[in-house]
Amino acid sequence: MQLPKLVSVIVPCRNEADHIDRFLDCLFRQKLPAETALEVLLADGSSDDGTRERIARRRHASPPLRIIDNPGRIVSAGLNAAIREARGEVILRMDVHSIYARDYIAECLRALRESGADNVGGPWIAAGSSYLSKAISLAFATRFVSGGGRAHDPLYEGYLDTVYLGCWRREVFDKYGLFDEELVRSQDNELNLRIQRGGGTIWQTPRIRSRYTPRPSLRQLFRQYVQYGYWKVRVIRKHKIPASPRQLVPGGFLACLLLLAAASPFSERAWQLLLGLVVLYSAMSLACSVALCGNSSRWRYLPVMPAVFAAYHFGFGYGFLQGIADFIVRRKAARGRFTALTRTPTAFHPK
Repeated sequence: MQLPKLVSVIVPCRNEADHIDRFLDCLFRQKLPAETALEVLLADGSSDDGTRERIARRRHASPPLRIIDNPGRIVSAGLNAAIREARGEVILRMDVHSIYARDYIAECLRALRESGADNVGGPWIAAGSSYLSKAISLAFATRFVSGGGRAHDPLYEGYLDTVYLGCWRREVFDKYGLFDEELVRSQDNELNLRIQRGGGTIWQTPRIRSRYTPRPSLRQLFRQYVQYGYWKVRVIRKHKIPASPRQLVPGGFLACLLLLAAASPFSERAWQLLLGLVVLYSAMSLACSVALCGNSSRWRYLPVMPAVFAAYHFGFGYGFLQGIADFIVRRKAARGRFTALTRTPTAFHPK
């Protein structure tokens, strides 16, 4: 593959007035091959906080910016709207809440050319700024949270089942289709699963460097992972298999706890098993917390780390079980539930 003359950067956004300028500054600093130009398509989901006005003030900068309307408001619809308007030979997704190395785009193009893969990206690495978001970032990289997923490994280079964000040759979407607009979450995982089942490949390299900004509170983290767990079930229903067996663990664990709790009033054995599982999880959480925070620079995060682990695990598990109830048992259509933005402090009301 030769270097493309035009790369289309697609960016879904909604109500990002506090972050859009930092993202655009980062984008404008990208070092590109001399023969490659950029176009940037920001798919805005009806922002009402001044995001569009901030973008409009910089539309004549370089590279040129285009605002694409996304009336569907969800990420998958915005990505598809931007892809349909994109003119580049390569399409590259970026996220407003990440910080990128100056050679991020250049390394994506290099990996796409050298690996021959259908989708390439870098490791999914979190970097918080506040006390709690830093604790959330530390937990994000652990096997206790990721289940050993290689997308979280900052040193891994090679093939894997999914990758953070993504960079594709345009014809990949012609071959495998666009993002599934029924999915509020997990649309990238679902596309990658479709690519793999169709014989394509996903490639990760640590040369593609970025830092993702996690949710700043346990409440928002819990809500985020409820959505992740919920929409994972919709992907499983569509493809009849999970993208990875590790996705089944939090929901299975929570289901065991709930069943044993329901049986405990009638069975001493159920009570003993429930207590054993609670003690085992608590011991594992504490051991992982101590191992993670076991040096002088991290000890201060130890008091909150078990709660951070619980927000990840029980948020995903609860969402997964609710997804089973809706998509598998009730056979509901994928609309209405768990669609609200999770970076906002609005109340969490399942519909």
